[in-house]
Amino acid sequence: MRLGMVIDLKRCIGCYGCQIACKAENGTRPGTTYAHVIKREFGTYPNVRRQSLPLLCMHCGNAPCIEVCPSGASQKRDDGIVFIDKDVCIGCRACMMACPYGARYYQDESRNYFGDGAAETPYEEARYVDHESGVVEKCDLCRHRVDEGLEPACVANCMCKARIFGDLDDPESDVRHLIENESGFQLNAELNTDPSVYYLPADR
Repeated sequence: MRLGMVIDLKRCIGCYGCQIACKAENGTRPGTTYAHVIKREFGTYPNVRRQSLPLLCMHCGNAPCIEVCPSGASQKRDDGIVFIDKDVCIGCRACMMACPYGARYYQDESRNYFGDGAAETPYEEARYVDHESGVVEKCDLCRHRVDEGLEPACVANCMCKARIFGDLDDPESDVRHLIENESGFQLNAELNTDPSVYYLPADR
């Protein structure tokens, strides 16, 4: 089994629903956004178009972050999910430099959304205990949800159904069918990191 995701760029409307769902599910601090969306414009007026590109950790088959981690904090599960053991992480940030997708985050101090001196909201008090300063964090495909048989929050809350989650090794899975029949591609495939996140082109 190798869990992965397909993101349909034709369906994605850039609503940021995945980004908000990820924030709500994981309760991350300011500046840390496991799932985010970037937008680019192409062409020359009047023939222009805007493309939304959702990004997250690619859960690479050949993950460079794991190779460079000196403490063994960056690990991969049997199902292909790459995660960080925060109890082992020493905050050296070697993995951040090795990741070609910029999918890792580090906070050297505890921050909240209302600035220095402001009291944390009840939500922040409840959620920020899971996010210590001095360690690296990243998307882990909501492994706490996956272990309960649920989809990652970004998948479950995508209103356009642009994200599909499943087993890349299963020839009968929806993700495999989409990759093979709808010209699925990996970002920066030339780096040979073998991402577990595939995209379907918007212009197909």
